[in-house]
Amino acid sequence: RHSLQQVTLEQLLKFYHRKCVRLVDARGAERFEGKTEPIDPVAGHIPGAVNHPFTENLTAEGTFLSREQLRERLTAVFGTIPPEDTIHYCGSGVSACHNLLAMAAAGLPPGRLYVGSWSQWCADPARPVENGPARRRE
Repeated sequence: RHSLQQVTLEQLLKFYHRKCVRLVDARGAERFEGKTEPIDPVAGHIPGAVNHPFTENLTAEGTFLSREQLRERLTAVFGTIPPEDTIHYCGSGVSACHNLLAMAAAGLPPGRLYVGSWSQWCADPARPVENGPARRRE
């Protein structure tokens, strides 16, 4: 059994510039890239994050992909970063849980959840915002 490890804004800010963690955004590509933002006042994503929309964990019928397919897709997103060093977020902290559940279904060690997610991050105009496709940091 794994307990959900949460990351606060203060903790995220400490990790933010470190290349030893991978920020994973679970929102759709349109929101991640800043092309549309139906909920929050600012469009885009946390700089350095990569995009893995939670819908990419699913088959056309809406069920989880096989364990092997999930593992392959997720490890490709994480790159050289160990799964336990991933921090997942979305708009408000809900869809990111889907990626964390997919990690469990894939048999991967658990990542962490930034509960405040994009809504909290973009609420402060002093925090940086990035638009466009993700650029992988290794």
